[in-house]
Amino acid sequence: MPQIVFDHVTKIFDDEDLVLEDVSFSVEKGEFVFLIGRSGVGKSSILKLLSRQTEITEGKILVDGVDAGSLRAREVPFFRRKFGIMQADMGCLQDRTVYENILLALRSSGYSRRKSRGKILEALGRVGMASKAEFYPRELSVGEEARVLLARALVTDPQIILADEPTANLDGDRAWDMMCLLDEINRKGVTVIVSCHSPELVNIMHKRVLTLVEGVLVSDRKRAGYSSKALDIYEERRIRQLREEKNRQKK
Repeated sequence: MPQIVFDHVTKIFDDEDLVLEDVSFSVEKGEFVFLIGRSGVGKSSILKLLSRQTEITEGKILVDGVDAGSLRAREVPFFRRKFGIMQADMGCLQDRTVYENILLALRSSGYSRRKSRGKILEALGRVGMASKAEFYPRELSVGEEARVLLARALVTDPQIILADEPTANLDGDRAWDMMCLLDEINRKGVTVIVSCHSPELVNIMHKRVLTLVEGVLVSDRKRAGYSSKALDIYEERRIRQLREEKNRQKK
């Protein structure tokens, strides 16, 4: 059984803003998957739906056979322990040290303060940041802070890493370093799903690539590069026209 299944998933915000339309795919345990496409096509929404930060409008999402949409509110925090999450709206707290930032993630997952120290230093060591444990985020470079966010995602030993534009704002060398870290984590059996805006990195990594256009999954290729469909304005127009025709038929 696949570790992750998206089964005809649609997401609509405020009854009007269609973000994802009838998206279906599955991911096997240990895969490395890129989500690509223009800004606003639904890449971040897929990651947030997976970790139940938001809920689907139609369809079904299964993770390890569990229907994410059927979870009760009290079950969601336990479900989220499957995931290590890197995303822009979950940055470091600027008034806490690196160590304290990661400690908060462990404490929220039920770890005692006594058992946390070893895990925090281990996670920081995996990303080359153990020496910066007592630094504040403002004392770090952009690349170093990105590594801290990855360490925070790793510290609970998740089965799945969800990384939303982890190389945003990084220069070429630092972006490549981040991809190498994610690849190393994946080689140890962790499933990795990355939304990415960089054709160069996707082409070099040569992993599975899911391409989204206007909220529709238009391509799913293994050992692939950045799909030309991701930036094809004619593909966007085609999907809009099909959607408009479908809406007219409903009326």
